[in-house]
Parts: sequence; structure tokens; C-alpha cells
Amino acid sequence: LSLTSLSPCPEEDLTTPDLRKAPTPAGREDADTAVIAVVITVVFLTLLSVLVVIGIYLYRNRGSYRTYEQAEPPPREEPPAKEKEEYFI
Repeated sequence: LSLTSLSPCPEEDLTTPDLRKAPTPAGREDADTAVIAVVITVVFLTLLSVLVVIGIYLYRNRGSYRTYEQAEPPPREEPPAKEKEEYFI
């Protein structure tokens, strides 16, 4: 007896569908993983770019505005009012 006769049957010899492995394309999982990684990277870089643009916009428009209105004159001091006298009848 030789060693090849003792080894189990190769998969091609099996005829029942339950015993055969389903053929999978080579590298399909790697391609899916690469596409997902690229999409996540593009989304992350887009969000980062938007945050940088908003930050630059807010930095340049801080809210320091010049107004050309005249300053209000200081309030005048009014003379103290006379106290009213009360009379009891």
C-alpha cells in the first residue's frame, strides 16, 4: 500500500454538494476591505477639511466690528428735587 491510497479522497471526487467547498474568488475579501478603508479615509479627510475651513472662517471673522456711531454724551446731573412738605389738616 502506498501513502496516496491511504489519504482521503480529493475534493473533486466528492459528488454531494454538501461535502464540496463553495468556490470563492481569490482576493475578494481583500478588495472589499480596501474599498471600505478608502471610503472611510475619504470621509474622514472631508470632515477634517470642513472643520479646518470653518475654523479659518471663524478666526478671520472674530466679531471685532467698527461702528461709526457717535458716543453718547455723559449724563447731566440734575439739581436735587425739593422735598415735598406734608401738611396735616
